Amino acid sequence: MSNLKKIIIDGIEVEVDGAMTLLQAAEEVGIEIPRFCYHERLSIAGNCRMCLVEVVGGPPKPTASCAMQVRDLRPGPNGEAPVVKTNSPMVKKAREGVMEFLLINHPLDCPICDQGGECDLQDQAMAYGVDFSRYREPKRASENLNLGPLVATQMTRCISCTRCVRFTTEVAGITQMGQTGRGEDSEITSYLNQTLDSNLQGNIIDLCPVGALTSKPYAFTARPWELGKTESIDVMDALGSNIRVDTKGREVMRILPRNHDGVNEEWISDKTRFVWDGLRRQRLDTPYIREAGKLRKASWGEALKAVAAAMKGRKVAGLVGDLAPVEAAFSLKMLIEGMGGRVECRTDGARLPAGNRSAYVGNAAIEDIDNAKSILLVGCNPRDEAPVLNARIRKAWLQGAQVSVIGPAVDLTFDYNHAGTDRAALMSLVSEAERSGADGKPGLVIVGQGALAEADGEAVLAQAMKLAQTMGAKLLVLHTAAARVGAMDVGAVTEGGLSAAIEGAEVIYNLGADEVEIGAGPFVIYQGSHGDRGAHRADVILPAAAYTEENGLFVNTEGRPQLAFRAGFPPGEAKENWAILRALSAELGQTLPWDTMAGLRRKLVETVPHLGRIDQLTESEWQPLPLRDPATADFRLAVRDFYLTNPIARASQLMAELSAMASRRGQPSLAAE
Repeated sequence: MSNLKKIIIDGIEVEVDGAMTLLQAAEEVGIEIPRFCYHERLSIAGNCRMCLVEVVGGPPKPTASCAMQVRDLRPGPNGEAPVVKTNSPMVKKAREGVMEFLLINHPLDCPICDQGGECDLQDQAMAYGVDFSRYREPKRASENLNLGPLVATQMTRCISCTRCVRFTTEVAGITQMGQTGRGEDSEITSYLNQTLDSNLQGNIIDLCPVGALTSKPYAFTARPWELGKTESIDVMDALGSNIRVDTKGREVMRILPRNHDGVNEEWISDKTRFVWDGLRRQRLDTPYIREAGKLRKASWGEALKAVAAAMKGRKVAGLVGDLAPVEAAFSLKMLIEGMGGRVECRTDGARLPAGNRSAYVGNAAIEDIDNAKSILLVGCNPRDEAPVLNARIRKAWLQGAQVSVIGPAVDLTFDYNHAGTDRAALMSLVSEAERSGADGKPGLVIVGQGALAEADGEAVLAQAMKLAQTMGAKLLVLHTAAARVGAMDVGAVTEGGLSAAIEGAEVIYNLGADEVEIGAGPFVIYQGSHGDRGAHRADVILPAAAYTEENGLFVNTEGRPQLAFRAGFPPGEAKENWAILRALSAELGQTLPWDTMAGLRRKLVETVPHLGRIDQLTESEWQPLPLRDPATADFRLAVRDFYLTNPIARASQLMAELSAMASRRGQPSLAAE
C-alpha cells in the first residue's frame, strides 16, 4: 500500500509521503511557512506557533503545520484531497497575533545586537508582523546565563523556541540546558549554573533564531554586511567539514558551517568555529636563516639560495605535515624524489599501507553511519578525533544501532558495549565473527589512528579488515590529520615509514610537520605558517600561507576530494605553499613543470585521476592485508588534548583557555572539610 497522499496547498495539488508534516509538504511546492522552533535536524516541539496554517473543513482555528502530518488530514465530503491555506485572512491574523506576543518582552536593542542583520525574528516581524503594539505594561527581564567562554547569552531576548535545549540533549548528548517554570515565569536555564561541557556547543549560536545566544569571541567586532564570505573546507580534523570563512579586510572574523548532508550535515566542532584567533598570532611573515645559533630575518632570494645550497648534492628527506594541501604534498614529492630523496606523510608513525586505498581509507562513506545497525570503534575516541562524526554515531545509536568499543573507556555521549581495551579483544571478535558469519544487517567498523600508530598497526588493520569482511560490514579508517589521505593518494610515502625516510638524511625539508621531533644532526628547512615546534628546530624558515589563505585540495577521511578557497591573503612576505616549492625548484635547477595552480592541478589529476572528481567518492578495490597476529598491548588514543592538536590551535588564546577548562573539569572534585 502506497504511503503517498494527495493534498492541495494554496491551490497547488501535490502528492507527498503521508508521514510528512504540512510544513514539509508546503516546502515541496516551494511555499515558505515562517517558523522559529521547527528545525529539520531536531525533534518537533511545536511551541512557537509561528507556522500556523488553515485546514479547510478542519477545526475552526489555525493548525501548527510543523506538528500536523499529512496523513492526519481528513478528505473532503466526496473524498477530495484535503485543502490547506497558508495565506488566508485567518492565517494572517494568527501570525500577527503570535508575532505581537513574541515581541511583548523582546528588547528593542537591534542596533547593538550581534544578530542584527541575520535575525529570523527581525526578518519575520517585517514580513508577517504588524507596525504597532498594543502592549503598554513593563517588559519582563531575565538573568543571563554563564555558558562558558564561547556562547554569550542575553536571555531577555529569548523566545523559548527550545532549539538550544533540543540540540544539546539530542545531538551533542549533554544534559546541562533545560526549561523551568510555567507561563511568563518560564525560562531557559542551565542545570546548577553549569557551563556547557561539549565540543559542539557553538552550533547553538547558529540555531538561535533571535539574539539570545551569540558568539562571545565575535561579539561587537563586525556586522554581517561588512564581511567577505568565502566557502571553504575545515582542516582541524580529517572529516573535511564544509565551512564559510567570513573576513573583514585581511582578518578572519568568524567561521560558520555550510550544509553538506554527506559530511558534516550543518554542524561544526568548536575548534573549527573558534580557532580563527590562532590565525593572527605567532605567524611567520618573513624568511629566517639561522646563523651562529640565532635566527635572523632574510629576503626570499637569500633564503631560497641558502636552501638550494644546503640541498644540492646531499641526501634529502621531505616530511608532509597534517595541514598541507594536496598540491603542496605533490609538489614536495616531485621535487624531493627528483633529487633522489624520500618523502613521508605518516609523521605520527601510522602503519598505513601505501598503494592500498581500501586499507588507508576503507570502503565506507560517512553517510553509511546513518543506516548502520552495528558500529564497532577500534582504538579511537571520535568525540575528540571528529566530534561531528561522533554526533552522527549518536544519531544512529538513537535509532537503535548497537555501538561497541575496543580501547580505553571514554565518554562518547551515548551508551556502548565496552568489548575490551586490547588487541586480544579484537582477535576474539574476529574469531566470533568467523563462527557466526554475516548477519545481513548493515554494519560498520571504524578504526582510529590510536590503533594504527603502534609497531603492529598493520597487523591490527589486517584483522579489522578481516572482521569487516567476515561480518559483511564496511570499514572506515578515521584519520586525525586533514592532509593525510591526500598525501597518501599522491604517494608521499616511503617503504618503512618515518624512520626509513629520515634515516641517514643530511637535509630534512619539513612542510608544516609540527607534531614530529627532529633530533640533532640534519639541516632542517621548515615551511609553515606558525612559529611552532617545527620552526624552533629549523635552520631556514620559509613563511607559508595558512588554510584560509590559499586555494587547496583536501581529501577527507572517507576519501572525498574537496576544494578549500582563499578567504584572505597571508601576512607580510608569506607565500602560498605550492609557489614556494615551485620557486625553490627553479633555484635548484630542477624546475617543476608548471607555473600556475591550474597547471599544477592538471598534472595532479593526470597522475591521480580520482582527485579530479571533486566532492565525489571513488570506490577502491578491496585488497585485504596479509594476516599477522598483533601484539598483546592495550590500545592508546591518538588525540590527548582536543583543543591543542595543531599549530593554529596552539597559537589560539581561546583554545588554550578551553584546554585548561577541560583539564580542570577532568580533575576529581574536592569536598569542603
